Amino acid sequence: MAKEIAVGKRAKISEAQQHTLLAVLIASLFLGVAISLISYFIKQISFNTKIIMEEEKQIASYSEVIKNIGVCKKPNGSVYSSEELKNCNPDGIEISEVPDSLRSNIIKDLASNSALNSVPKESSSNCINPSTNKNFTYNELIKAYNETTTTEDRLAASQRIRSCSALRIIPDALPAFQNEEALLASLNKLFIASDWEPESISPSGEAPTTSVTPGVNAMSVRLSIQGGSDVTMTVLNSIERSIREFNIERASIEWSNDNALDLNAQATAYYMDEASIIESSKTFNLESKK
Repeated sequence: MAKEIAVGKRAKISEAQQHTLLAVLIASLFLGVAISLISYFIKQISFNTKIIMEEEKQIASYSEVIKNIGVCKKPNGSVYSSEELKNCNPDGIEISEVPDSLRSNIIKDLASNSALNSVPKESSSNCINPSTNKNFTYNELIKAYNETTTTEDRLAASQRIRSCSALRIIPDALPAFQNEEALLASLNKLFIASDWEPESISPSGEAPTTSVTPGVNAMSVRLSIQGGSDVTMTVLNSIERSIREFNIERASIEWSNDNALDLNAQATAYYMDEASIIESSKTFNLESKK
């Protein structure tokens, strides 16, 4: 009898151990799944937080650039909303609405610079004030801009400021791209102003020998002048007074018995690198621990 009771107790203990082991295994399984899910969600939350922070950083930087340039009115908050960017019209805002911006400073300060405005401008019908029959002054250009009532009129007035004020000196002095035809046309105007007409004018076809500042490129042109010394000096003085930079690298002068002068020169003119916007991307790795 005692033996049967012992056997029964042993069987119950063994069964209890099996149930306990099974419960521990099930609990371990659930714990492992829970730990894996928690780790996964932590990684996802960390990754998404990193992406959101980077997006906010880029949006803030983009908004700051827009504000500094003066393309749009200032945003209601610290950054531009999608609706504000959608409704942004650079040609439909007043200069007073973008104070202390690059756009405002250029039009108010650079366009009114007396030294730059003193450089003779080529008169055109668009730059002539019909009331005075003279070139528009800076104040007249700004007044016409401020009195516009439509986007089209404001755009036309803005273009007139760029083409008829001191602002046109900048692209004339240092063009934004290589244009040999425009260079030769500029030289030809200088020759005409000097009452001298060259037999021919063309690019030299040679590479410039002068060193160029980063962002500035050079192109060569060959110059040949045949005439009296007074004519030659007039032409050279006109080139020297030009707002465009010409660097005469080498020249040869020959005199004849009849006081004629033959000048052959190799010169270099300059232009800026073409502006370009490079789109960059940044990749985030979900498994990265950085």
